[in-house]
Amino acid sequence: MPSHLHREIESLKRSIVEVGTRVEEALRESVDALKTRNDIQAQAVINGDERIDQLEVQVEEECLKVMALYQPVAIDLRYIISVLKINNDLERIGDLASNVAERVVYLTSRPPLEIPDAIPEMGHLVQEMLGKALDALVSVNPETARDVLEMDNRVDQLHRNMFTVVEQEMLATPERISDWIQVLGVSRYLERSADHCTNIAEDILYMVEGEIHRHQSFVE
Repeated sequence: MPSHLHREIESLKRSIVEVGTRVEEALRESVDALKTRNDIQAQAVINGDERIDQLEVQVEEECLKVMALYQPVAIDLRYIISVLKINNDLERIGDLASNVAERVVYLTSRPPLEIPDAIPEMGHLVQEMLGKALDALVSVNPETARDVLEMDNRVDQLHRNMFTVVEQEMLATPERISDWIQVLGVSRYLERSADHCTNIAEDILYMVEGEIHRHQSFVE
């Protein structure tokens, strides 16, 4: 690899890790704010989303610059393409964390509501998926990436179960229907975040192995 290209790719690695770190923090803070009914913490997540958006644009511009100037091939080209896609998925997780935080701000303005256990469990799983995906990206570890894929089924199941839970709560407390709709929204945002973590894991596998893994099952 030419020394200039090597330096650019190392810079790109640092940039995408910064995006990932900020998104990981936003996701963690939004889930914590839900648990503790902390609207100030939730508002901080919402306010921080603009910086994530800015970083996403910077990484995309950096990727395009490297491709235009150095015309990388093979593993270097796969890495840059993967970073472009991972960058987009991270930005979307940041948006979803902000969406969760918006629901928290609403719910804290209402009388306390007992959040179903499935929500914090989903939050924990999605945080673990994102952490593993970022670890796999930094260490270029396909086995860690596969761990992320296998965790997605549990999040999907919890989200499906939430429809039944929310329906029962709406029937029991019809005066809180609007609040339960917000809770279901949180579940949906977490489920979608898990999908984006899965996309990141699949892109890491493409980066390492050169094969597209979308729409394949890794559950034996």
